[in-house]
Amino acid sequence: MDDPGLKKQNWDVRETELFLETLAELDMTKCLDGRKVRNNKLFKVAQRRMTAAGYHRSVDQLKFRWKLLKSAYYKCKRAPTAPVPPSRIQGWWRYEKTMVAIMESRHPLVGGDPGRRDEGTGDSEEDASLPPWPRPCPGTTAQNLGLIIKMDPEMDSQLKIGFIGAGNMAYGIAKGILSGTVPPGNIQVSAPSVRNLGRFQELGISVTHSNVEVVSGSDVVFVAVKPHLVSPVLSEISPHVTDRHIIVSVAAGVTLATLEELLPENSVAVRLMPNLPCMVQEGALLFARGSRAKEEDGVLLRSLLHHCGLVEEGPEAWIDIHTGLSGSGVAFVYLFAEALAEGAVKMGMPSALAHSIASQTVLGAGRLLRDTGKHPAQLRSEVCTPGGTTIYGLHTLEQGGLRATTMSAVESATERARELGRKSAAGSRK
Repeated sequence: MDDPGLKKQNWDVRETELFLETLAELDMTKCLDGRKVRNNKLFKVAQRRMTAAGYHRSVDQLKFRWKLLKSAYYKCKRAPTAPVPPSRIQGWWRYEKTMVAIMESRHPLVGGDPGRRDEGTGDSEEDASLPPWPRPCPGTTAQNLGLIIKMDPEMDSQLKIGFIGAGNMAYGIAKGILSGTVPPGNIQVSAPSVRNLGRFQELGISVTHSNVEVVSGSDVVFVAVKPHLVSPVLSEISPHVTDRHIIVSVAAGVTLATLEELLPENSVAVRLMPNLPCMVQEGALLFARGSRAKEEDGVLLRSLLHHCGLVEEGPEAWIDIHTGLSGSGVAFVYLFAEALAEGAVKMGMPSALAHSIASQTVLGAGRLLRDTGKHPAQLRSEVCTPGGTTIYGLHTLEQGGLRATTMSAVESATERARELGRKSAAGSRK
């Protein structure tokens, strides 16, 4: 069972409800600074309450969630009135009840004035185009259902997911997605041979040898093949890619420009770099959106992948760095864990026990680093005592150049990823 005190990487319905209840209940007068509302103070108070409830978020994360909820609220206001069955939008209705209570009062978080820009969150000035307050919220409609799906993890079950390629990355991502609300029947995987398809079938996922079949039956398609196979695969499926598809490439070194060149015009492409720990839902994933991918496409991807581990978005220039840091970095950690264990073996500990303790040491150190949010140097200093064992060991590591060698390893892996990208781009132009 998961520890409720551990940091969660994405939002679920209960956390969103708690967040909104917290905002609605706060004494807004305490958040005033002179003539203006300083929302940063408000969100700091909310952060403390969320942390006390076991949800560990940064102030920026709370602000971003609020921005998304406001965006959905305004879209709801402007939408036509064609109804959607409430059973399909249950999660959003729970959010909306509190959102209306906040937004349709003279709540300092929104200033009671839809024409005033929300300085604390950086929201857009679309508020100014809305009619005077208060206003009844019309029924959520088919037109904005797509946005709600992309905000609400409960709605992932409406999506069809496809994988082209059946390797470890595809398997890890699929397992993470299945840990959410997407049923196995909504996922399909294709591969040219049956070698790796059996483990997907054990998860209840349907398999095929036809890439076109996967694309035709999916909304989101993960292209999880070797970099040199991306071009022929995209050439094969391109006639079947439509505006409804989101094409997500996990191929190292294949740039967004290459993907968009190989796909039909106006296709939505995303470049994603996961790492091996996705297979145990402890991965580190970074993605970059293509020129025609919208913000809500990124929200959808986060919602799908958050059970895989940490999911972040950034500029494409960071993807190759992430490859060197986290994709290849996993192997660097394994090498270090092996060396730790072998050091214990040298000193007389049985090999099996040494490797077990080394793996737990790496796991525990990683979780402490992640969950405390402290800088590695701070945690390291907390382990050291004057004249103690640790500082002697660290001195030896520094003499061996561990720090510089590790930095060089990340640099080398990053440069290799960039080189693969240049080769991929050159190959696509031939």
